[in-house]
Amino acid sequence: MMTIVAHDTLVWFAKTFGLIYLVVLSIVVLCYAFWPSKQKEFDDASASILKKEDRPWQ
Repeated sequence: MMTIVAHDTLVWFAKTFGLIYLVVLSIVVLCYAFWPSKQKEFDDASASILKKEDRPWQ
């Protein structure tokens, strides 16, 4: 027989673990973005859009 989970239980679970999930995901993204070994990669990516700016688009 299938067990039905109460709506209140699902809401509590989503609010609790959804918040934890988003906080952990945000910390991981910030660590990735500010990791010292990634600085050259991000600097190259930010400068690459400006390369060949003095010529017309082809």
